[in-house]
Amino acid sequence: MENFTALLDQISGFVWGPPLLLLLVGTGLYLTLILGFLQFRALPFALKQTFISHKKHDHDGDVSHFGALMTALSATIGTGNIAGVATAMVAGGPGAVFWMWVTALVGMATKYAESLLAVKYRTTNNKGEMSGGPMYFIELGLGRNWKWLAIAFALFGTLASFGIGSSVQANTVADTIYANFGISKWQVGLALTLFTAVVVLGGIKSIAQASSVIVPIMAVVYILGGMVIIVQHIDLVGQAFALIINEAFTAQSVGGAVLGTAVRYGVARGLFSNEAGLGSAPIAAAAAKTDHPVRQALVSMTGTFLDTIVVCSITGLVLAIGYIHAGDSFGDLKGAALTTLYFNNLMPNVGGFIVSFGIVFFAYSTILGWCYYGEKCAAYLFGDKFVIPYRVIYTATVMLGTVVTLDIVWTFADIFNGLMALPNLIALLLLSKVVVSETSDFIARRKSGELY
Repeated sequence: MENFTALLDQISGFVWGPPLLLLLVGTGLYLTLILGFLQFRALPFALKQTFISHKKHDHDGDVSHFGALMTALSATIGTGNIAGVATAMVAGGPGAVFWMWVTALVGMATKYAESLLAVKYRTTNNKGEMSGGPMYFIELGLGRNWKWLAIAFALFGTLASFGIGSSVQANTVADTIYANFGISKWQVGLALTLFTAVVVLGGIKSIAQASSVIVPIMAVVYILGGMVIIVQHIDLVGQAFALIINEAFTAQSVGGAVLGTAVRYGVARGLFSNEAGLGSAPIAAAAAKTDHPVRQALVSMTGTFLDTIVVCSITGLVLAIGYIHAGDSFGDLKGAALTTLYFNNLMPNVGGFIVSFGIVFFAYSTILGWCYYGEKCAAYLFGDKFVIPYRVIYTATVMLGTVVTLDIVWTFADIFNGLMALPNLIALLLLSKVVVSETSDFIARRKSGELY
């Protein structure tokens, strides 16, 4: 078993190695250039589309722009924003945060492109619901000869959902609640399974409704808690920023074998957190009510901004301040334990509770979002008749995840999660002209007054 685990770790390291990271960032840079730095120019407009309701405009789709974004963010804003940032900073130094920011800024172009294609090539299933994502825009955009690539993406997505989406997240919730409140894992598992079943068995509209409540509340609580710590230690904020930037450009940070430590871990954790280029979020984007693919693509793009530039930055700054407080050392802790310690040290009693609250609700929202991703991938492979059986199996793995050790499951999920990116990135590069064409069409039609 130890040899098998070591083999899986090697495979995971290869999948998430420099070639994939360079391809992910390179695709984002390429899209940034051909779109004329759209993510910077259009961000104010995109945020307006996200948070201002347009109820007078009724368009095809299952959920609102905001609902689609919250569904995507429910799967994206997760334990990576708490544990992932800490892991990156311990392994790559405080400078890893800077490279997370860089990754997010170019990743916004990737998220824009993949969401645009998801809406453009979406289809309607037998129930009248929207179905879309990389598997659809690969087959419909590139042609039947590329269907094998679409099948590969759907297969990887289905398998990844049972790991990173349900069982691993449930395990995190059970561990956190047991550690903080002493409630047994099977009791947590039973409650979590019931809460999950009530929501996911209702489909995308139910998931979007739940996500539209859970995601904003959990994000606001976590952000406000982090901001209180930052304001209380405002004298160290400038030093924290200087530490992050200086450490990002040391010889060790940017040098080394293929990628320096700060670059490697910052890019890897940044991509793992915001999922730009992995092809997951476009599945939710395809369900949005919208009059043009570009409009929803702009809304989806803000997800990367909110996830990494906002939420991950809060964690990064608090950890940098804690690092300075601790005499430029993170000690022996890492992951969520380190974030919890620093929040609690810098905001006694309350800080640790905020992190625990964030972990539980971030993980639960990830369970909801990934159920939708997984069911759409499964439906593509086996037909819509498999949706209900998938939801039942998915819900069952939530209970399983709370009571078993999941080291191997996590590694499997990590591998399949990374493999999802390859078909998606190939399609993005091959369909990049379509992305540019649709963008130009939207801009022209807005100028003419045809679109609002």
